[in-house]
Amino acid sequence: MVEQQIELLPVLEQIEREKGIKKSELLKTIEIALISAFRKHAGNKNLNLDVHLDENTGKIKAYHIKKVVENVSDPDMEISLTEALKLKPKAHPDMDLKFEVSINEFGRIAAQTAKQVIIQKIREIEKDNLFNDFSSKIGQVVNGMVYKFVGKNIIVDIGRGEAILPVREQCAREKFNVGDRIKVYVVKVEKTPKGPQMVVSRMHPELIKNLFRLEVPEVYDNTVEIKNIVREPGTRIKVAVLSHNAKVDAIGSCVGVKGIRIKAIIQELQGARIDMVNFSTDASQFIVSALSPAKVLSIDLDEGNKSSRVVVADDQLSLAIGKDGQNVRLAAKLTGWHIDIKSESEKKEAETASVEERMDGFTELEGVGKKTAQVLIKSGFKTVESLAAASVETLTALQGIGDKMAQKVINSAKKELKAKAAEGADVSKKAKK
Repeated sequence: MVEQQIELLPVLEQIEREKGIKKSELLKTIEIALISAFRKHAGNKNLNLDVHLDENTGKIKAYHIKKVVENVSDPDMEISLTEALKLKPKAHPDMDLKFEVSINEFGRIAAQTAKQVIIQKIREIEKDNLFNDFSSKIGQVVNGMVYKFVGKNIIVDIGRGEAILPVREQCAREKFNVGDRIKVYVVKVEKTPKGPQMVVSRMHPELIKNLFRLEVPEVYDNTVEIKNIVREPGTRIKVAVLSHNAKVDAIGSCVGVKGIRIKAIIQELQGARIDMVNFSTDASQFIVSALSPAKVLSIDLDEGNKSSRVVVADDQLSLAIGKDGQNVRLAAKLTGWHIDIKSESEKKEAETASVEERMDGFTELEGVGKKTAQVLIKSGFKTVESLAAASVETLTALQGIGDKMAQKVINSAKKELKAKAAEGADVSKKAKK
């Protein structure tokens, strides 16, 4: 066995202190690299070599390993049992024997290889550490500075590295210049040949939520919970909040004294408008709140279709709908309900048209004049079907309708339904032909 020494220990110890890379880990990597280097120098990639680098002295010990066999087919890899017994009396087949290797001429190779390995290992460890550091920030908001523009993408300096703000994650109305301070939401971290790449966003709803956490202590400690956020990037945002403490006003906490808290968030979002909405499990109440700042006069819900019909004052209609339908669109996204808005005058017009339509339908019945039709409509009868299903007693309870008239109206309604049914059947037969 021949030893060679390279001055590694002081360097490895310094790297361990500064980079956090264990000396033993580096030594092991260098040993593997030295084996490859020695094989290449010897011109035989299949040599079974073992290299040990002493972590206390820095000395290299190299061995050539051969397997004991009955008949040798590869002298570089095997040794006959006869020859092995001469060297080691207890040798037996399949046993590995180590032979000293002269590596005096490998000193320069060993030093160069060790240097290359150390540099490469440091790069790999730094990339791994940076990747782990970046990955720990996924789902968080980080501070950065606009470093440069690459096409439409923005490169953000975040201290230990750079992040990319792709055009798809940018708000169209937000404008930045090189050197601007910026808060971004970390979406994901990707491994690339040049190292870890952090992908950040100014579009993600979680950016808004995290900005509220940073500015509002009640949101940070979950006294006030942000239930949902919807936004049209760069222009308007609706935030539904719920207080878990009866003494804490959810919206007031988020707005702050004289609006100081929400102003900081609006400033970070370059002037985007934020509507704070009280969350409620009562759908009607939630929809009314979501349509703010418009005032709602009445609301009807269709639970089955999850749709609502909302009536507002005439002067509130444009406010409720918003520019290009923005307010009602965001309210629908926030609540998960379809919202149909009408003004008070539109509702009255619709009701008048409906009454006139029913009047026309009822006055076509035998024995039903205009006054009788008005009485029926005011009493809640809306269709001919409802009249056909009514009883004489029900109709006679109405003003101006006696027994004979009641029976006449019911019979006339039934006759009308039969006529319509027959007409429908006739149309169906013609269609089949």
